[in-house]
Amino acid sequence: MLRLTCLTRGSRGAEAAQLAGAMVGRAVTGWVQRSLQSTSSAAAAQPPHAVEEHATETVQQECPVCSYNEWDPLEEVIVGRAENAQVPPFTVEVKANTYEKYWPFYQKYGGQSFPADHLKKAVAEIEEMCNILSHEGVIVKRPEAIDWSAEYTTPDFKSSGMYAAMPRDILLVVGNEIIEAPMAWRARFFEYRAYRPLIKEYFRKGAKWTTAPKPTMADELYDQDYPYHTVEDRHKLAAQGKFVTTEHEPCFDAADFIRAGRDIFVQRSQVTNFMGIEWMRRHLAPDYKIHIISFKDPNPMHIDGTFNIIGPGLVLLNPDRPCHQIDMFKKAGWTVVKPPTPLIPDDHPLWMTSKWLSMNVLMLDEKRVMVEANETTTQKMFENLGIKTIKVSIRHANSLGGSFHCWTTDVRRRGILQSYFH
Repeated sequence: MLRLTCLTRGSRGAEAAQLAGAMVGRAVTGWVQRSLQSTSSAAAAQPPHAVEEHATETVQQECPVCSYNEWDPLEEVIVGRAENAQVPPFTVEVKANTYEKYWPFYQKYGGQSFPADHLKKAVAEIEEMCNILSHEGVIVKRPEAIDWSAEYTTPDFKSSGMYAAMPRDILLVVGNEIIEAPMAWRARFFEYRAYRPLIKEYFRKGAKWTTAPKPTMADELYDQDYPYHTVEDRHKLAAQGKFVTTEHEPCFDAADFIRAGRDIFVQRSQVTNFMGIEWMRRHLAPDYKIHIISFKDPNPMHIDGTFNIIGPGLVLLNPDRPCHQIDMFKKAGWTVVKPPTPLIPDDHPLWMTSKWLSMNVLMLDEKRVMVEANETTTQKMFENLGIKTIKVSIRHANSLGGSFHCWTTDVRRRGILQSYFH
């Protein structure tokens, strides 16, 4: 007789569990599946009278996906690819998320490859980043290299692709679940294809896999009259929670969410609307609580260059973009650290981001951080916090829209589900 004992993870008693117990729970899903398959196959191969009752011994295999926060010891990570990266077409949603000084660049190169020499250097930088992560004991996985230049047509729009450089934008890991974000840029509609082989591999090994509702990205999703030139107008609209994306249908980028155990913080941004946030809230309830926070930022897109949690009750807050809800973090006993002014030169191209990539760091654990090699003042800040810096230079990769946190999605961190926000 086959006897199965299932241990569940993510229950409300998880905070009291020891790490060993959590790891056993992560083994069960894959083991149950294999046990049932092998038992069914054996039964089918024998006549009914030949099947005997027997006890089956558990085969332990840890689920490869498990991450609850941004700082537990990192064991496995997905790192994006710069290969074949294309400049997105200069559409309304791209224009709203980019700086005016770069608009001529998009008008000239939209739908074409990024400058070849710059792209070649970015590819080399990310390869070295992967080598360093491996040296630090982290398993590195990569998405597929895809030709993003092909134009595609849906019933609602035409576009070409962009890249698979920033897995943080499209994949959010919550516990043993991979959530595939719907995205909000038309050039990123099919970006998920680069990650599907990896996700299927994780799914086969026991991970949960959820794809959020895909938006049509019809014209109604975007405010066609969104003000582009006046920063003051953008500030006023942001204060009202109004951005280039409307509430026509749910949309969000995963990078607008940041995790701290049972509490997940999110901002309404140019790519994440309230409908998308509400979908996530309902999907993750009751085990996780979604908190909407906002900043004095006329052009928000992805929270980790503004608000980056680097430890239990420890957060980096962009001094140029104060948080409107900062008092609730102080009341919870959190330490709020304001990072120093970025050192990146003014003449270095940042086609779709700001200099504050300096705070877009990746925690390898509570005492190790991957940080830009040229940002010496940021390194000093971490050293003063008692955190060892792993220095890597990815300046050319920065130009594509992200730094270490953006270029990665942590698949597995060694830890358990806890509450850090009371």
